[in-house]
Amino acid sequence: MTAVAVGRGSNDGAPFGPQQMSSLSVQAFGAGSPAAALRFGIPGAAGEGTVQWLLRRNCSMTPLQLIAFYLSLCALALAIAAAFWWRGASLIMPFASVELLAVGAALFVYARHAQDRERVVLRPGRLTVECTLGNRTDQVEFAPAWVRVEPAHSDRSLIEISGEGKRVAIGRFVRPELRRALADELRSALRRSGPWRAAGETA
Repeated sequence: MTAVAVGRGSNDGAPFGPQQMSSLSVQAFGAGSPAAALRFGIPGAAGEGTVQWLLRRNCSMTPLQLIAFYLSLCALALAIAAAFWWRGASLIMPFASVELLAVGAALFVYARHAQDRERVVLRPGRLTVECTLGNRTDQVEFAPAWVRVEPAHSDRSLIEISGEGKRVAIGRFVRPELRRALADELRSALRRSGPWRAAGETA
C-alpha cells in the first residue's frame, strides 16, 4: 500500500494539513474558477488561474539513500566473505560477489524508476501533460476547449486525455478505484476554465 498526500484548501485559500491515504501522491494548486472545485488541492497566488496535479510513485527510499544502503551492504558482505577466505573457505568470496551484483542490478532498476511521475498543468488556454518514465519524458499540450477526458476502457482503467489528434494516458500511479474521481476532477477544472466539451457531447 502506498500513500496519498492530499492537501485541502478552505474557501479563502488557507491549506489544511496533509493526510496520508492510498497509492496516489497528488499535489494541486491554483487560483480563480478552475481551482474552486478542486477536491485535491489548495489555491495558489490570486489571479494565476493555474491548476497542477502531480502523480508519482511513492518510494520509501531516495536514490542517494539506496546508494548508501548498497555500499554498507557491500562492505558488510565482503568483510564476512574475507573472514571466511582467510580461514580457507575460498568459495565464499565469489558467491558473495555474485549476490552483491544481483542486488545491485535490482536496486539500479528500482532507482531508475524512483522519480517516475505524471504532471498535469491547466493554465488559461493551455493544458500540459508531462509523463516521466525512467530517463524518458514526454510532454503533450492541448487546447482546453477541445479536450476529452475519459477512461481508456472502464472506470478503473487509465485516464485518457485526447484532443486535436493527440492522445495521452495518465493514472499509472493512482489506485484503480481512485481514477474515476481524478477524471471527474479534471473534467470539472476544465469546465470552469472556459468552454469545454465533455466526452460524448457534441460541440
